[in-house]
Amino acid sequence: MTDEREMKKTLRRETLARRDSLDPSWRSKVSFHLARWADELAPSPGAIVSGFWPMRSEVDVRPLMAALQERGARLSLPAILDKTTILFREFLPGAPLVDQGFGTMGPDEAAAVVEPYLMLVPLVAFDQRGHRIGYGAGYYDRAIAHLKANGHAHRLVGIAFDCQEVERVPDEPHDVVIPEILTESGLRRFASAG
Repeated sequence: MTDEREMKKTLRRETLARRDSLDPSWRSKVSFHLARWADELAPSPGAIVSGFWPMRSEVDVRPLMAALQERGARLSLPAILDKTTILFREFLPGAPLVDQGFGTMGPDEAAAVVEPYLMLVPLVAFDQRGHRIGYGAGYYDRAIAHLKANGHAHRLVGIAFDCQEVERVPDEPHDVVIPEILTESGLRRFASAG
């Protein structure tokens, strides 16, 4: 287990360096380009979609979230409760946002807690099997497992740049496989994920 964690740390460091080196204006163009996938991703009207407030050099999913909202989706953002737990709060236009830590923002405690149908999942690295590396805290792995156990999170779509693909992500028992990844090259579906 220690070897896998060390390999993940190395992959995380190397992949973040590649992502950080991308031109900021190009990253912005890609973020708007991904919004064109809204028709393919949009759940039925009224279904809840969780996005995320971008941090560091992540893909900015806010244009995609806005496009999904135009197609009838209700939006949510993660809220960090403690060192192990996130939940999702409804994100309404004009509602106050508060600092969630790590450079992210989210709805305040007055916002309704919701359970998403479609989750746009942030990641640091991914492989062609749909395995991902996050930032190392395991928030999303635990949140997805909890939501799936309660009959939610029916569709998981990782959001990344192509440069975040690695040859192989080391497997750990708690890791959640992401069946679809959206990058500037398009939407990829992984046969081994499920």
